[in-house]
Amino acid sequence: MITEQIKWDETPRSACSRKFFSRPLLKKQLSILEEAEGGFDQFTRSYRSFGVHRQSDNSLFFKEWAPAAEALFLTGEFNNWNKFSHPYTKKEFGKWELIVPPKHDNSPAVGHNTKLKVVVHTKDGERLYRISPWAKYVTREEKSVIYDWVHWDPPQLYSHIHPRPKKPTSLRIYEAHVGIASPEPKIASYTNFTHNVLPRIKDLGYNCIQLMAIMEHAYYASFGYQITSFFAASSRYGTPEELKQLIDVAHSMGIVVLLDVVHSHASKNTEDGLNRFDGSDSCFFHSPPRGEHLMWDSRLFNYSSWEVLRFLLSNLRWWMEEYRFDGFRFDGVTSMLYHHHGIGTGFSGDYSEYFGLQVDEDSLVYLMLANHILHTLYPDCITVAEDVSGMPALCRRVEEGGLGFDYRLAMAIPDKWIQILKEFKDEDWNMGNIVHTLTNRRYGEKCIAYAESHDQALVGDKTLAFWLMDKEMYTNMSTLIPMSSITDRGMQLHKMIRLLTHGLGGEGYLNFMGNEFGHPEWLDFPREGNNQSYHYARRQFNLLDTDHLRYRQLYAFDRDMNRTEDKYGWLAAPPAFISAKHEGDKVIVFDRANVLFIFNFHPDKSFQDYRVGVEAPGKYKIKLDSDEVLYGGHGRLDHNTEFFTEPTPFNGRCNSVMVNNFPQVVKLSLLKNVSMNVN
Repeated sequence: MITEQIKWDETPRSACSRKFFSRPLLKKQLSILEEAEGGFDQFTRSYRSFGVHRQSDNSLFFKEWAPAAEALFLTGEFNNWNKFSHPYTKKEFGKWELIVPPKHDNSPAVGHNTKLKVVVHTKDGERLYRISPWAKYVTREEKSVIYDWVHWDPPQLYSHIHPRPKKPTSLRIYEAHVGIASPEPKIASYTNFTHNVLPRIKDLGYNCIQLMAIMEHAYYASFGYQITSFFAASSRYGTPEELKQLIDVAHSMGIVVLLDVVHSHASKNTEDGLNRFDGSDSCFFHSPPRGEHLMWDSRLFNYSSWEVLRFLLSNLRWWMEEYRFDGFRFDGVTSMLYHHHGIGTGFSGDYSEYFGLQVDEDSLVYLMLANHILHTLYPDCITVAEDVSGMPALCRRVEEGGLGFDYRLAMAIPDKWIQILKEFKDEDWNMGNIVHTLTNRRYGEKCIAYAESHDQALVGDKTLAFWLMDKEMYTNMSTLIPMSSITDRGMQLHKMIRLLTHGLGGEGYLNFMGNEFGHPEWLDFPREGNNQSYHYARRQFNLLDTDHLRYRQLYAFDRDMNRTEDKYGWLAAPPAFISAKHEGDKVIVFDRANVLFIFNFHPDKSFQDYRVGVEAPGKYKIKLDSDEVLYGGHGRLDHNTEFFTEPTPFNGRCNSVMVNNFPQVVKLSLLKNVSMNVN
């Protein structure tokens, strides 16, 4: 039992509620898939027929879905941009096909790395130039704003060497953006990430990478959330083969890789996006107004359309098969789940907010279908939902009436930390409120906890480290000079916030790249408003490579925090028992996975002979201490000290232990029972 668990109704009730209107629809979809397409295995491999494919005789087979088009033609460098020489043949259900025979020398008529366009003739007499929705590679010339469809058929495809790692029991995610993964003010590459960033992630003890902004997006400053080409890996970082190598090398290190997938909406771009592909205002989307997201200025998919399901489900399969990703973080799930998209809507946890006409049943069934297919085909696949609403059973199995996700992001936690740092003095921090936020999650549904992600660092906000230390980070991060009081406080709280979140906040943990060492400032991508500057669109790993800077100390703590979790496995353990959240002392104590966590957040009060409750009797020793000099602390604890329990019940635990030295805010201790194993 968890004393501070929010009193939600248990998940099975909500799961049963959903069974009556979702599972029958899911079963119906699966049945139709079996009847019409021979099952979901073939249906989700439609990327093998749509787009362009070289046949065994070197002819090229082209296929598109454009139901509102009057005619389709293929043009490109191969036919000197002739707009009429290569017409598609119209087939059933709005599909179009074309076979281009090989040249006289039997080589393909369209060479590798050459440009193509689909010419769409509409019923209104318009002639539109489009990129295939199934394009595997698109590029943009330096002075152009429009992306080009480029035929990718290299003579030597990358061959994966290493098998996928097993699904981690404790998920420790490193959220990363390839383009900003360099100290240099430029767009970094896949190769740079492979050689320079992967070794750091491995050293830090993260076993999962969540890659952002991989699906091609014409507008770099969209952070990868305005997708234009769903099957194309972004060419601004390099080639598809270089991304495959990145993932393969990560696998060789035992690291799984998740794709930040955006199926909640799409860019409004027409010439290089999905919008108005066939000249209509629908095709892949609902017609306006339902098909437009007013706040995101983007298009919304029609999840009830058979061909949209083909496109999106095949898209998931493509990234799993071609690039060997290990799963997905689904972006914008809240927007998908509700007709109101979460706009102007608060969620209190009342079930009327989750079960009613405001729920978009089509997208609900799509998410169930996606999770069912992914977990059936790839049992170790990991899916994470970005949902702020708290939809019940989001992370319960489809068989139980849930949506089938493995994890949901605990999005209230980073907001709480930012609010505390913005609005409260240290002495006014409310321990109970912090604990409530960290433990306020649905029982039996796994959460990914995080103190900050990319969202908290975007322009208009700043990293936790910068909130804590601000301008002191420019002048007082050197070990060659004494720490100022601001830097001292900031360093210690940075460590404590992250470990408290790590230990108490969920069943997985996430860190955004660079924040592990207290990255200063904020994120801002090149745009008109900043004169196209890359100054804030980079990660200053060079700060770690300077021996006398304190960033190394924060890095070391993050590394050892992850390594300690890897050893004791608290993320995979049942939720913690919180035995203390003392407002006067500013102390939080809890135990999880036979590990005792003790935090003193008091700004100026230390304690001697401080009693804390513990369940497992025996001898305890310090295993992680934020006050260690290695981590920028003051080294006030003797790590040779042994702590013996007493059979004195305390704060709801059967035993207790006396901590003989418990300094103020710069102190955190984590003790491990070393005398016995407790189930």
